[in-house]
Amino acid sequence: MEDGYTVLVVFGGILLAGLAADYMGQRTAFPRVTTILLFGALIGPEALNLIPRLLLDNFNIIAQITLIMVGFLLGERMALRELRQIGRGALVISITAAVFTWLMVWFGLMAVGSGFEIALLLGCIAAATAPEAVVDVVVESGAKSRFAKRLVAIVALDDAWALLLFSVGIALVMALHGTDGADSPVLFALREIFGAILLGAIIGLPASYLTGRIRPGQPMLTEALGLVFLAGGLAIALEVSYLITAMTMGVVIANFARHHEQPFRAIEGLEWPLLAIFFVLAGASLDFEALLVIGWIGCAYVLFRTVGKVVGAWVGGGLSRVGTTERCWTGAALLPQAGAAMGMALVASSQFPAYRQILLPIVIGSTVLFEIVGPIVTRSAMSRMAEG
Repeated sequence: MEDGYTVLVVFGGILLAGLAADYMGQRTAFPRVTTILLFGALIGPEALNLIPRLLLDNFNIIAQITLIMVGFLLGERMALRELRQIGRGALVISITAAVFTWLMVWFGLMAVGSGFEIALLLGCIAAATAPEAVVDVVVESGAKSRFAKRLVAIVALDDAWALLLFSVGIALVMALHGTDGADSPVLFALREIFGAILLGAIIGLPASYLTGRIRPGQPMLTEALGLVFLAGGLAIALEVSYLITAMTMGVVIANFARHHEQPFRAIEGLEWPLLAIFFVLAGASLDFEALLVIGWIGCAYVLFRTVGKVVGAWVGGGLSRVGTTERCWTGAALLPQAGAAMGMALVASSQFPAYRQILLPIVIGSTVLFEIVGPIVTRSAMSRMAEG
């Protein structure tokens, strides 16, 4: 009983803190994501310890539900008619930003003395961006510019490329170690990425026809939640990427539901409350002591990842003839990093236990930094582009 009312009180406090963060975000340079993360760290186990253990123990479930919903809304924003307006820039920049970051961190860390395998794995992890943080800053800003739309499209594609690079990196390290596992890394990559795309399409195609029929042209919140939970649950059960599954389903519905007068906008009303809970618990789960132990390799990782994102987006913007100002700010707006990077670090640590003591502190410590500072930089980029 005590856990029950404590959880309700904490949920109420989190949602009210979300409102306060929204208010502060409109009047200060701090995005609400950063404010809520810091609030979560304050009331978490490392400080005031006000969050029930029950919530922290079930953070993974809350994170999965939140990211599935974010993935679905990301995909739904990728209607072909809108992507044609943005042009091929989003696709090109997403590829170059991921690949340049991977190579920059990989070879940069080797140049400063890190081992080949550690540098390779950290390079793959560095390619990932936190779509939930970037999208929330875009939504909070209310921007409708080409830059905002292109940025949302880039982060929607970013984790797919990062996952592909990570699968290649795991395969290379396994080959160097002579690891013969029952699961081929190539088959793992194919199942994780293309299996998710297939599952999202299988669910999305009938959904694009069936939704919006009870209230003609207007998809209902119940329909949206049912699809999101169904897709996410099946993806987890089949061990494919639930983020890519949800994104694919959103893309399919956005492009094939011709009878929809409006997309699933009802679900956006639930997105921010869930994100508020997610970011508070993420903040409460952060280990700030990790910042003290990442050492010079961690500092080099942060530097090379930042340079990789900025240079990669600059090169991609040049190839797709994006304006100079946008090329300057796109890479900086892609700095937030969270769940996907942590997941990759945990997978790599379990696959190669000898690297656990190096990988986890560096990724956890840099995640703290990028999740606090990254949204501020993204917010600044949005402001500069709005002024331009």
